Formats: sequence, structure tokens, C-alpha cells
Amino acid sequence: MSEVCVNQKELAARWKISHRTLERWRWAKEGPRYLKIGGRVVYRLSDVEAFERDVQSFPDHPPSEV
Repeated sequence: MSEVCVNQKELAARWKISHRTLERWRWAKEGPRYLKIGGRVVYRLSDVEAFERDVQSFPDHPPSEV
């Protein structure tokens, strides 16, 4: 079964943040898990949704940052 993936720009649009924020998070080892395939960064939708659930479980983390 194939996994649905989104690229950096699609994820940035989903969360209404800059794609540069995602780049910074990867550099700082923060944010959702990602895969690098031939120099291309993709995020599994299941990892994105898990990250969204984790962030929402912390009351001091505003949902607007997700």
C-alpha cells in the first residue's frame, strides 16, 4: 500500500506558514518527520497528522502555529 506524501510547499500552505520555517525546523531537528528522496523533501501525511495531534495536546502551543 502506498503512503500519501506532501512536499514542503504543500505542507507550508496547509499550515499557513513559510516553507522557510519548515527548512529551519528540519535544520533544528524540530517539526514533523520527513523523508529525503533524491534530494527532494517529502512528508508522509500520517506523520503530519501525528505531529498535528501532538502539538494540539500542549495547551501552551497555539493552534495557529500548526
